[in-house]
Amino acid sequence: MSKEKSNNNRYIAKYISQLYRKSRIFINREVSKYDINSGQFMYLMDLYIQDGKNQEELSERLKVDKGTTARVIKKLEEKDLVTRVKDSSDKRCNRIYLTEKSREVEVNILNAFDEWNKMISENLTEEEEETLRNLLEKVGKNINI
Repeated sequence: MSKEKSNNNRYIAKYISQLYRKSRIFINREVSKYDINSGQFMYLMDLYIQDGKNQEELSERLKVDKGTTARVIKKLEEKDLVTRVKDSSDKRCNRIYLTEKSREVEVNILNAFDEWNKMISENLTEEEEETLRNLLEKVGKNINI
């Protein structure tokens, strides 16, 4: 790999890292009032899209290891934000469902996410935003660790 390409790769990672840190700060600030943090936030977001997933599905969709998912679900359960229900067709599997408490804060949680998306795309055209989304998705598919 050439030195020039190597430097460019480092800069890409630098900007991704900055965005990640800033997003965690913003999301934590916005959702902490609901006793949620940025690590728990993404699980709720995924369940808002489709409630009743099992832990393995959540891990796969969020690209998080199963142990982390189990710990986060346990914390969310302790906070009465989700409940685990044994799958009727596979007793080894738990389905994760949102509770009334998590449904009550859904609009606020989604608004925080929308606000973050507005902030990071504020100076982008619709075409640039779509290109960025496609490129990030493409890059994400390259990383399987």
